[in-house]
Amino acid sequence: MLYKFKSRATADVIMLEPNGRQLLQIMGKSTDPHGIVTAAQIPAALQALEAAIAADEAKGRPDAAEEDAAGEDDAAGERSDTVRLRQRAAPIIDMLKRSAAEGHDVVW
Repeated sequence: MLYKFKSRATADVIMLEPNGRQLLQIMGKSTDPHGIVTAAQIPAALQALEAAIAADEAKGRPDAAEEDAAGEDDAAGERSDTVRLRQRAAPIIDMLKRSAAEGHDVVW
């Protein structure tokens, strides 16, 4: 399944189910196939996303020296090419900010 986020302020944002579901849960929204973030709810949704991103980044990532010491044998560790929450949430955050500025809702 795909989530297709729509707003009159921006182009559509399409996400795979696991990523869309994660962002909806962070925003405190239902993961149903259809839903809405009203213009009035956007500030709270943005705040929740920013808090989750901060928490994700607080987990940290080993610095370059530790990565070199660990080598590539550390399959359980985080890879340097892993897509972080900040990157996954960026299109939705942009959509929410632009929608809030124009007073439009975001639906999926």
